[in-house]
Amino acid sequence: MISVAIANQKGGVGKTTTAINIATAMAASGWKTLLLDLDPQGNASTGLGLRSADRAQTSYDLLIEGMAVDECTFPTSIPKLDLLPATVDLSGAELELVAEEDRAERLDRALAGHRGHDICFIDCPPSLGLLTLNALTAADTLLVPLQCEFFALEGLSQLLQTVERVQGRFNAELGIIGIALTMFDRRNRLTDQVADDVRECLGNLVFESVIPRNVRLSEAPSHGLPALVYDTTCAGSRAYMALARELIRRLPQERKAA
Repeated sequence: MISVAIANQKGGVGKTTTAINIATAMAASGWKTLLLDLDPQGNASTGLGLRSADRAQTSYDLLIEGMAVDECTFPTSIPKLDLLPATVDLSGAELELVAEEDRAERLDRALAGHRGHDICFIDCPPSLGLLTLNALTAADTLLVPLQCEFFALEGLSQLLQTVERVQGRFNAELGIIGIALTMFDRRNRLTDQVADDVRECLGNLVFESVIPRNVRLSEAPSHGLPALVYDTTCAGSRAYMALARELIRRLPQERKAA
């Protein structure tokens, strides 16, 4: 199973929207996909239609109670897409993990023996705490949603420094598969300027596909549906399908689903 962390310590950049819709797009492309919600807000779980009351086992149980991935996984209404949900209980996990010697490797160990999916997307919280550290330690690679706004590069530099520290201490194989530009508005000159600056700094690391500001993307979670299901033809849905195609091309050839 390929594990992809979706992380950015800055909130409001479209991280969970990206996690939900890229996972849906991959499932629609034939990949047996797991979306692991590692954010105590549980927005990815809500966005896929799983009520809090129905989340009997969660990522908290995976990390703290030592339950297996299969015991915490729920099917979704999307064929080939499963969900490992989160609740607010996960907010206490960071405090509980602090005293543990293996506090950064819990998720890596939980995912190590799992063979039920082709790919796992880990939706990280908007911080660089122990939960995100667990995700980066467990992941094969990192996908970074980056909002096209003034402080984007400053926040990205902090994340890249964290990645370097994780590579040096916990996960030497961690790579960055790409930067996805989100909330792109061609009517705003600053958006184009930020996108140009990011591409100049990071070159081919930035995906060609950009995710536009789109009302349907914002509406879909309130219906418990990915945008790709809520409105297949909207600009946001088309952009995420294009992003998924780029992502598949960048994944290691020998590990791709048949």
